[in-house]
Amino acid sequence: MSDTASPSAASTAVVAAAIDLFSEQGFDQTSVEQIARAAGVSRSTFFRQFGGKDDVIFADHELLLAELREYLAQPHDDPWAAVCEASVRVYSHFAADPELARRRYAVVRGVATLRDREIVTVFRYERLFDEYLRAALPGLDPLDAVGFAALVTAVHNHVLRQLLRGPKRVPVAVLRRALDDTMRRFGVLSDGEERDAAPDDVVVAVFPRSMPTAEVARRVREQLDG
Repeated sequence: MSDTASPSAASTAVVAAAIDLFSEQGFDQTSVEQIARAAGVSRSTFFRQFGGKDDVIFADHELLLAELREYLAQPHDDPWAAVCEASVRVYSHFAADPELARRRYAVVRGVATLRDREIVTVFRYERLFDEYLRAALPGLDPLDAVGFAALVTAVHNHVLRQLLRGPKRVPVAVLRRALDDTMRRFGVLSDGEERDAAPDDVVVAVFPRSMPTAEVARRVREQLDG
């Protein structure tokens, strides 16, 4: 994976063909056979790769979730920042082709079953972030883990909706600034303290009152071990 998650070109072509047909004909009026023919694949290949019409709409999310699990499984010096970077990776994928993302959004908004599945998909990202934070920061209050995961997900979706509902591009920098503010509000944004100072027998640390206890402990350990 490069700096952003990137589903395979073949998969993306099928997804694009399906969304085009859904936009033109309607979701219920479009058959798997029509999608396969438009994408230049066999019906059996379509079912093997996606499973059904609902699945092709959410194919990018399945690949993104899998790649985020791999990304978060790697060592990260700052777990809070890693969660924010995971959010950026997802946003960057959809921002790379905003017109396709907007057509997909319009299809999902128009079909009740797809809207329901979208809600479940959003929760899967939130749960992934929550579980990662609990594992990466032993002793972290579960309320802090779920609260940060939910806040990052909500901020991400707010910026993504700006992209999906408007005609203009919304650069990744907009999300990054919003996520920095999220970390600041949660008390876990790095304060830029000098980390290369000479070691001493006494360590004095000042942290925001809102910072989770587990994060305070992590930063203190980092200073003591540095």
